[in-house]
Order: sequence, then structure tokens, then C-alpha cells
Amino acid sequence: MPADLIRPSTSGVSLRALAELSGAGRAVPDVLVTGVSLDSRSVRPGDLYAALPGFNVHGARFTADAVRLGAVAVLTDEAGAEIIRGRGEATAAPSEPEGGRSLGGDVPVLVVDGPRGRLGRLAAAIYGDPGSDLTLVGITGTNGKTTTAYLLESALRADGRRTGLIGTIETRVGDDRLESAHTTPEATDVHALLAVMRERGVDTCVMEVSSHALDQHRVDGVVYDVALFTNLSQDHLDYHPSMEDYFAAKAQLFTPERALTGVVCVDDEWGRRLAQRATVPVTTLATTDASADWGVVERPADGGEEVHGQPFRLVHRSGDVELSLASHLPGHFNVANTALAAVGLLTLGLGPERVEAALAVPPTVPGRMEVVSGGGVGEPRCIVDFAHTPDAIDVALAALRPSTTGRLIAVLGAGGDRDRGKREAMGRAAAQHADIVLVTDDNPRSEDPAQIRAAVIAGATAAVRGGTAVARSVVDGGARSEAIREAVALAVRDSASGVVDTVVVLGKGHEKGQEVNGVKHPFDDREAVQSALLAATTGGSR
Repeated sequence: MPADLIRPSTSGVSLRALAELSGAGRAVPDVLVTGVSLDSRSVRPGDLYAALPGFNVHGARFTADAVRLGAVAVLTDEAGAEIIRGRGEATAAPSEPEGGRSLGGDVPVLVVDGPRGRLGRLAAAIYGDPGSDLTLVGITGTNGKTTTAYLLESALRADGRRTGLIGTIETRVGDDRLESAHTTPEATDVHALLAVMRERGVDTCVMEVSSHALDQHRVDGVVYDVALFTNLSQDHLDYHPSMEDYFAAKAQLFTPERALTGVVCVDDEWGRRLAQRATVPVTTLATTDASADWGVVERPADGGEEVHGQPFRLVHRSGDVELSLASHLPGHFNVANTALAAVGLLTLGLGPERVEAALAVPPTVPGRMEVVSGGGVGEPRCIVDFAHTPDAIDVALAALRPSTTGRLIAVLGAGGDRDRGKREAMGRAAAQHADIVLVTDDNPRSEDPAQIRAAVIAGATAAVRGGTAVARSVVDGGARSEAIREAVALAVRDSASGVVDTVVVLGKGHEKGQEVNGVKHPFDDREAVQSALLAATTGGSR
């Protein structure tokens, strides 16, 4: 994606207007501010530099670098102002000499309490409130955000909209794409992207909204036309103190400050609570009972079509409206994702016939139940999926079990420096559905990979000993490439006898790197599976 897509070509607002909006409470010169950045390295001439307190160092230390690159003003807190004046601790930026000199030069400094909480609205003002000129859809939940986002974006394109997408895998502006670093970018980048979308003729943007983003004010100043909730299960408890805190962060999306209306799947208790707690009008969806505004009635697929999708009916509780739809991805959870996308489209004003036609177009969702083939004859079925929580692993494997004629072989691991409490539960979930569980490395980060694997293995073996599992074998597969190679080789040997195994590699999905000891090494599960298939079927390597 060209660099100019990250910033609009025209924007700007008076610094005096920003000072009034932020409550800085002091006279400032009438300077034109044309952009905003909280990373001193990405500052452009005319920018407001947001010098925010960080986990390890205050952003004010880098003010001199920001000014050197063209920042015309600085937004910070009192501690940052002291650093800029040369009176705070660790005052000098890395490229500046120590000694108490001002880091800000002659640029004005806006000093406010909680600058991060004001940044979204300032960014919206600088870029001319671009969100108000677009139709915005926000999606939150533990699992299904990415799939639902792609379903919606694909359907909206099929309906004739010019779309944008901001999410875990990538950012799209029309047909241009940029790989994502975070599920939801910082507020400075969110509003710049929306402004670029407006400039490039995009009329509708679909966004994944993470709990981190809501908690860290990354979507402040954005009001979604419709907000969608998929589900909630254990994840991110390395960041949120408890599930209640995690839920509270998600629930922020369903308030008038952030959305006009909502669609909530009430299949779990968290969804039912959210429907009661939301302070915007909410439409409910259920796939398991008839208590919601919209319900799902699944129809049996013919000839094993559940591998490629499953037909279902979406019925309004009044009985007056019924849509005939199909999930193009396997599993009941993808029926729920498709139904949620359908209700979202209806909420945006599309009629039932247009929704049916738009969702009939199969979407491509990278790393979500993605079938990977080596191109050989008689290969096992190999699937790569992003499932990395106990609940997601449970539903992914449960979805594949009915359509697996041979053995179901699961390859999975857990990430390091993240929620340690879910590791054993991930192992248990895998053992409850897979015949063979190969535990491997995910992103170990700074932790010992063997210790992470041991925790996942402990959960799987406990389920086997407790009689709650179908697994006949739980194996420490070691390094990820080796575990994938072993799983595929096992399945290929079975296929020679006419039995078709399913190999599912869980946890990383679309990711193209593996982080070990602070270094991100190139690694793509899909490429590893293809290489393993080639090696097992021809004796070659790739």
C-alpha cells in the first residue's frame, strides 16, 4: 500500500481550536495543525506530537526528535511538560545531550490531564471528522471478529458498496491493502485511515474493535452506525484483571458515545448480559433458542456439504420475515458469524433479498478454517485456523469432527507472555475432540517454549486420564515446523490405505512470523503445511 494512503492529502485545523477542544486552558499561537502522531519517528511537518506516558518511558523524551521532523505543537501531561522543560527525570531525548535544556524548542505545548483520553477527538478534528461521512460497522467479541468482518465486507462489496476494512489481518482502502500490526490501530491512525477512505471514495468501513482498543481510547471520536457482538470467553487475562473487566471493556462499544445501535448474539451468558446492559437500541440474535429477535434454523446439508458450508434459515421472531442463507465456512460457530453479519446488514438498511444475494458470494478469510493443499492426489484434508482460546479450539475441532472420516489430528500451542491460565484448558479442549494432539510452539516470546508446551500437555493428558477425551495420543511435537511435518506425515500414511484424516493447525492462522526471544522469525503455517505435504507425498522439500 502506498505510504500516502496512511494520511489524507488535505486536512488541518487551528491549534487554538485544538487547545479549546482539549481543555488545555492557555493561549496558543494560531498555528495550522495538519496531522497527529504519537510516534516521534512517524511525525510529518505540520503534525501535533502526542507525547504520552508509556510503560517504560515517557513520550516527552522524544520531543526534540518530533520537532526536528516538523512537529508544530506537542500534547502531553504535566509530567511530560516537566520533561520537555528540562526539569523532569530522564529529560533528554536519546539524540539530545543531558543538561536540562528544553526539548520542545519554540513549539507550543498543550498540557492536559489524561492526554490519551483526549487524543481520539483531537485526531477526528484534525482530519475533519471523517467517520461522520462514512457508514461505520464495529465488531467486538472474543472469537469470530475477523470472520464476521470479512463476511460483512465481502457482502457489502457484492451489494455495490465501496468498502474499507480495519482488522487483525489487514487494513483495506478500496483495493489497496496493508498488513496490520494490531487488531485496532491507535486513535491517531484510525482517524487518518478513515480520512484516507473518505478521500478515496470509500463509503462504508468495517472495523474489528478489540477490548484493548476500547480500554486504551483507540476508537475515541468514532461513532459506529452499528456495533456487533459475537461472544465472550477467556482471553487476554494477562491484560484485564478479570473476566468482568474484560466484559466491561467490550460493553463500552454499546453506549451512545460509541454506537448508534447494536446487534448482540445472545448464545452465551455474556451476550445476554450485554443485551440488558447496552444503552443503545439492540437487536438480538440466537442460534440455539427462540428467545431473541432473530433466530437460526439449521437445515441438514446434502452429501457432506458441511465441509464447504451449511444452509440455514434466519427467522424473525414475528414470523413475518425469513431469509434463506448458507455459511460458506464449516461449523455451527460460522453459522452464527454468518447470521450475525446478516442481521448487521439488515440493520444497515439492506432488504432481505439483498442480504441473501450479498451473502451468497463466498468470502475469503485468511487463516480462518482455511483449507491448504499441496496439489497432490489423495492428500489428507489440511486446515489452518487462528483458534487460540479454549472455546475457539473446542468449537473449531467440534466443527471438523463430523466431516472427518479418519483421524482428527490437532497441532497447537500457546503464546508466551500472555494469559497463562488458559494453557491447560486449551490442551483439554483439543483432547476432547482430536484423536491425536501434537503440542508445539506458538509465539514463545520471552518464555521457555518447553514449559509452555508442558502446560498445554498437562491439560490434554488430564482430560485423557479423566475419561472426558477422545484423544488416543498426546505428543510433545517440539518446534512448530517439526510438529506440522509429523502430523502431515501421519495423515499421509493413512491416506495410502484409503482413510482420509484431517490435520488442523491451530493458533496462528494468517500470521507470517513466530516471535522467539524478542525476534520475529518468518513463519507461515500455510507454507509449512504445503511443505510438509510435498515432503510426505514425494519425498521432496520446499
